[in-house]
Amino acid sequence: MIARLAVVVVAALALAAPAAAACRQPRTSLAYLEGQVMCPTCHTTLDESNSPAALQIERFISAKIARCWTSQRIENALVANYGEGILAAPPDSGFDILAWWLPIGGVLAGALILAFGVWRWSRGRDDADPPGTEPALDAETERKIDDLLAGLE
Repeated sequence: MIARLAVVVVAALALAAPAAAACRQPRTSLAYLEGQVMCPTCHTTLDESNSPAALQIERFISAKIARCWTSQRIENALVANYGEGILAAPPDSGFDILAWWLPIGGVLAGALILAFGVWRWSRGRDDADPPGTEPALDAETERKIDDLLAGLE
């Protein structure tokens, strides 16, 4: 009886080893990939779409997860079938890196322009006379005003 149990255990371990080796990499999940992949018909992520195309892609992903495919391998297969537009985020290498850096650069450039404008505006106000003060008149203008006022008396 113990010999039979030992044979069954050894056989189970022998058959489990290849299955364990096939899934050595960390498993991915459908929930994770639903947020990473876009529906080609409604252009939303799979977790927001119920279109037939989205459901077909979800079935494809589920089948590949069951076969221990990594998320990167599944994404690569989807890109091969549907193109780069299937990914929710653009790749972060090559020419596509502009999609990440252009908005950041635009915000920084806008902030610099705004800061420069505020600096110029505040600097221009410092040069102006304070409110309630009159600018000084030159000596000739002062003399003419005094003569006119003297003539009125």
